[in-house]
Amino acid sequence: MAHSIQIVFACQDPDRLATFWSAVLGYVLQPPPEGFATWDEFADAVGIPEEKRNDIAACVDPDDTGPRLLFERYDGGSPNQRVHIDVNSIGRGLEEGDRVARLDEERLRLEGLGATFHRAATGMAGEHWYEFHDPEGNWFCVQ
Repeated sequence: MAHSIQIVFACQDPDRLATFWSAVLGYVLQPPPEGFATWDEFADAVGIPEEKRNDIAACVDPDDTGPRLLFERYDGGSPNQRVHIDVNSIGRGLEEGDRVARLDEERLRLEGLGATFHRAATGMAGEHWYEFHDPEGNWFCVQ
């Protein structure tokens, strides 16, 4: 089964870059999750403080054929890798325990292919992913 990807950019102003790349590619800013009229409403619901709300932004292909572009703020200095790929191999609709079990299975598969596990991570809204390096040291994430 093929996996979808998103391309992730480390940046200083995620909203600005999401708006820029939306215009360049004919993409649209990603709408808020179902059940929320705005991203601020979603952020309020999951407890994201106002000063963190421009830490992440995304744009998507309105035809749903191209990859999602995600923009993440980095704090100072130069990130060791400005662009990386997120592999969406787990799928949606799973309970959190099932998601973590699937991530563990995927970790074993990827390590068998030559990836090096770096760490498990959790986002502001409680989402989980694993960070890896490919055989030449390039960073990528699996969610």
